Amino acid sequence: MNEPIVARHWLALAAPRATPAVATSTVLILARIWNANGAEHSVGNAVLMTVLAAGAAAAGASLSRTGDSVLGATGYAIAGVFALTGVAAYADGLPLPLLLWVLATTIAYGFTARHWRTDRRETLAHERHMSERHTEHAHVERVEALRAGAQIESARAGAAYAEQLATALITRATLPGFDPAQITRAGLPELPTVNTTKEDW
Repeated sequence: MNEPIVARHWLALAAPRATPAVATSTVLILARIWNANGAEHSVGNAVLMTVLAAGAAAAGASLSRTGDSVLGATGYAIAGVFALTGVAAYADGLPLPLLLWVLATTIAYGFTARHWRTDRRETLAHERHMSERHTEHAHVERVEALRAGAQIESARAGAAYAEQLATALITRATLPGFDPAQITRAGLPELPTVNTTKEDW
């Protein structure tokens, strides 16, 4: 069976690759909006973001020790978001927030690239496995189709031979001088005889 070919739009293919940059850019933009609305040089807001970042980092470290790497990485990512937001909202200029944005985006791409490679390897392995299974099933189907065709041809040839034999026997029986005993003496199976007695009448 042929599977339908689905052509994905280029935006759908590019969206996962742009996710880290979009995420860090969104954090930077929201932090600068917060900066313009009173967070600049606000010690209370800076302390709040520092506490949140430290709490998220501690949560990520504790989750990493339990063996759950996904939740641990999520905790570290949230800590980085809080740190970037706090610095970008507290600073009065753009150079430091932009520098942190570049560093955060680079780190995000570094982590996600490893996951993309793993997903790519798993996808290729799955496609290879499915291709092997399809090839194996196609081979089995071809063998079974050939076997079924051979059985059909054999049955058809046997039926044709039986029909020809019956026709030959009937034709031979109509000829003058036909003796069924000679066929039996020649080694052929004995033909059934019909006993007509008075009891049959």
